[in-house]
Amino acid sequence: MNGITRSVTGAILYTSTKPDRLGQGRGREHFRMDFHRDGCRTIAAHGEIDDAPAVVRDVNLRIGTDGRPQESFVRIAVGGEFRGSGWFRFSDTIAECEAMTTVEGRVSQRMELKSPLVAFGNHAMVNDGFLLNLYDLSQGPGVQVFRNILLSSPDHRGATGPMLFPIDLAIEFVGRETLKVAAGKFDALHFRFTDIPGLLLEHPPYDLWCTDDGDYVLLKAAVGGYMQTAYELTAYDRTEASA
Repeated sequence: MNGITRSVTGAILYTSTKPDRLGQGRGREHFRMDFHRDGCRTIAAHGEIDDAPAVVRDVNLRIGTDGRPQESFVRIAVGGEFRGSGWFRFSDTIAECEAMTTVEGRVSQRMELKSPLVAFGNHAMVNDGFLLNLYDLSQGPGVQVFRNILLSSPDHRGATGPMLFPIDLAIEFVGRETLKVAAGKFDALHFRFTDIPGLLLEHPPYDLWCTDDGDYVLLKAAVGGYMQTAYELTAYDRTEASA
């Protein structure tokens, strides 16, 4: 008995939707979710973006029994060289970051929180899927706005920092669907990020689909505008721990 009740592992393919690169691979992500006996969840991911300057990112996030982030680790390399690594801790009243980056040097941040942090974004696609759990599905389709969210980077590829960066997030729930992706056929929830106030650049339209089983595993995503990228779950495995 190792304290884990079940695990979900998988892979996500990043592709381009630009007319001159339509369907071409531009990166990949391998992830693991562990569900612990104490009710907590950890999400780990290794992501690679091939577009120059290439980005390699390793992240790990622990979620408490209340669904709120407790602590996280982020390490990034850009253009084949180390860019930075950081450790983040969140309590009901404080958000902290201890990091070392090649741009900012040694960084220590401490932010007072007026209320407990609702979410932390570390730019892993699997983590974007988990962010969708913020939406109260009992309210049906519509738009809900969430404040008091922190990111590890304001860059859309997560290629800066890592450091604490505050944003707000507006999530639209479009509805339930049956979705077929490379990893299989799933009951899915369709969402859309309609606004992300605080980013350095306005985020283009962003549609996301996740599993409709309480795990919120990302199945598919599409970003328009200047980004023109798509994401699809290509491998999925769910393992129950033996007693």
